[in-house]
Amino acid sequence: MATEHTGADGAVRKWHEECGIFGIYAPGKDVARLTYYGLFALQHRGQESAGIAVADGRHIAVHKGMGLVAEVFNQENLQSLAGEVAIGHVRYSTTGASSLVNAQPLVFRYRRGMVAIAHNGNLTNATKLRHELGASGSIFQSSTDSEVIVNLIARYSQEHVEDALRRCQDKMEGAYSLVVMTEDKLLGVRDPFGVRPLCLGQMDGALILASESCALDTLGVEFIRDIEPGEIVVIDGQGVRSLQGRRAAHSAHCIFEYVYFARPDSTLDGETVNLVRRELGRNLAREHRVAADLVTPVPDSGIAAAAGYAEVAGLPFIEGLMKNRYVGRTFIQPTQEMRDLGVRLKLNPIKAILKDKRVVIIDDSIVRGTTSRRIVEMLRQAGVREVHLLVASPPVLHPCYYGIDTSARGELIAAQYNLADIRRHVGADSLHYLSHEGLFSSVARGAENFCAACFTGRYPIPIPAPEEATKYSLGGR
Repeated sequence: MATEHTGADGAVRKWHEECGIFGIYAPGKDVARLTYYGLFALQHRGQESAGIAVADGRHIAVHKGMGLVAEVFNQENLQSLAGEVAIGHVRYSTTGASSLVNAQPLVFRYRRGMVAIAHNGNLTNATKLRHELGASGSIFQSSTDSEVIVNLIARYSQEHVEDALRRCQDKMEGAYSLVVMTEDKLLGVRDPFGVRPLCLGQMDGALILASESCALDTLGVEFIRDIEPGEIVVIDGQGVRSLQGRRAAHSAHCIFEYVYFARPDSTLDGETVNLVRRELGRNLAREHRVAADLVTPVPDSGIAAAAGYAEVAGLPFIEGLMKNRYVGRTFIQPTQEMRDLGVRLKLNPIKAILKDKRVVIIDDSIVRGTTSRRIVEMLRQAGVREVHLLVASPPVLHPCYYGIDTSARGELIAAQYNLADIRRHVGADSLHYLSHEGLFSSVARGAENFCAACFTGRYPIPIPAPEEATKYSLGGR
């Protein structure tokens, strides 16, 4: 909730992770249905489209559509997807328009047969590669950078697909996790910095790749390990083998996965998300003690941090804002009154708990400040005496180019105003952010192993030229 911002069209949006990916190699099992459940567990990573492709050893069939997983798939179309290998995708667009042509998995034919691909992330040199490939005869049907990867694979079609992917790594810059499928093989690929997550699990002879471990848990799958940065994993009838492709000198895992995007029950690169968020809240309390009566979170991503804050501050932890869990995507509303109602549909304060109280409210982040202001207004209307807004991450000062839908820098409130002005804008009695030191001390590995460019402006991978960068603002072109 916290990371919503309002676009130029007046739509209330959230920060979005571009997508979630899932792959399974399981001869003799209903791979389409298992992929369906895996995508359900990853639905938080994308709500615009969903798709599943299945291979039976000779052919690849695909079904995809716009909407949530439960809206795209039913008993009939799942039964039509029979095979031994499957990959799945849930998408939120960042570098391609929201339309069916951009839904994944992408399926194509090349010299060696059929290949399907599902991609999480952004290629920062996608425009350059698209021009190079177009000049040599490639034809593009979509506006996604995923199709750039497809055309690169086709360029190296004289080689086995795993060798073609290694060649692709030499060309691609940016953040990406991929699941790739031929008629009889499943592959997983992670970018050289490991920005976007990918893990491996096993169950009764089945081998599974997923963006997050929560998808493995949903299926009762044993977690084996995270895919290493730059690694290519090949899964077929011979089992699992690993090829080390291009790898950076150090990893740059996305820190915002832990702050907001990942499900709290996931473990990413050895760190349990819920425990990291609790430590973010503890560090926030160590840095900023506020005289208050209770601590309440902005659900859901603020819950663990609020619990950690309350623990260290010695204050009661009470859920004073209730989230309507049946409210999913919201549409553009024509008036300010209707947009405010959209926020109230999602959150409702419990007046009997909050009235006449001094409240510390914990949020994961503030991007544009619009939703924070509306939440503070709701608390005031519920009779809260003092509202102290504490943020379990540093100020967001820079846009992301690696697969997250963020505002352009001119729309990031912390990039335009000082702390006092932001506090006045949101209407809180006090406003406090977690420091960079507090952020990085909440994770076990050092700061050098994370990408925190949205906070620091230090981009580990070259970013697009200014004339190309606008396509990353507010969800892409």
